[in-house]
Amino acid sequence: MPPRVVSLLPSATEIVAALGVEPVATSHECDYPPRVRDAPSVVKSRIDASTSSAEIDAQVQESASEGGVYRIDREALAAAAPDVVISQGICEVCAVDTVAVESAIEELGLNCELVTTDPHSVGDILRDIESIGDALGRRERAAELVDELRARIDRIATTAAESPIEPSVAVLDWLDPPMVAGHWVPELVELAGGEYGLADPGDASTPREWVEIRDDDPDILVAAPCGFELDQIAENRSDLTAREGWSSLRAVRMNRAYAMDGHHLTNRPGPRVVETLETLAALLQPEHFDVPEPWMATSLPELG
Repeated sequence: MPPRVVSLLPSATEIVAALGVEPVATSHECDYPPRVRDAPSVVKSRIDASTSSAEIDAQVQESASEGGVYRIDREALAAAAPDVVISQGICEVCAVDTVAVESAIEELGLNCELVTTDPHSVGDILRDIESIGDALGRRERAAELVDELRARIDRIATTAAESPIEPSVAVLDWLDPPMVAGHWVPELVELAGGEYGLADPGDASTPREWVEIRDDDPDILVAAPCGFELDQIAENRSDLTAREGWSSLRAVRMNRAYAMDGHHLTNRPGPRVVETLETLAALLQPEHFDVPEPWMATSLPELG
């Protein structure tokens, strides 16, 4: 009998499903594969994620001073009777953090294993798949999945390396205030044949003054705010396009400013990190890679 798994973040839910286990409960944000949407949620958010990027940021700051962005539904967690709970330590804004989960497990007296993910690189993501596989008794399937993902990564990197062009790239994972994507994103850009000047691989995602981004003046600018699909990026694009100097940026002048799904791709450190890499490669090296599917990325000026 497979273990009863509660996954508290979307990327872990994707890993669990890819390993052939159906979670008995998830977070409110877990939506892939689509069948997991039917699982009960044990996490509630204090944030209205449907509003503007500036308003969401203000809500996050306020919630941080009032006990955090998320609340664990202890009744639902107890009802799930988990053998394994998967949490994260990378970002208290992205998902409920491990400290809160540990407290809930202790208060409820649950006899379960807590697995914590904290990835900052592609290698970390692959190791998390292996760790979760161990916890779920799916070690062999996890090893097969990691081998499949590594092979796809290697194929993309090999093709990208054949290009004589290495464009400079900036990826923003928030718009107001502007935030430069870190962690695994700089590494993905380099694997896709680009140069990432505003952060090193493994750096935390960091708010930046607009003038820093403008002075970096990348060849390619990708807007991929955390939690935003393309339609929500379209609603908030004036957070970028109305800024001083926007129209003079090299990426804008060369029509190489893009919107990319930040909800399903750039901010999900799970199996679909390879789809993120494939999408970035298509934007950076379009002569070598197929055009992304319409939901994945598009030209920012043509969005909406």
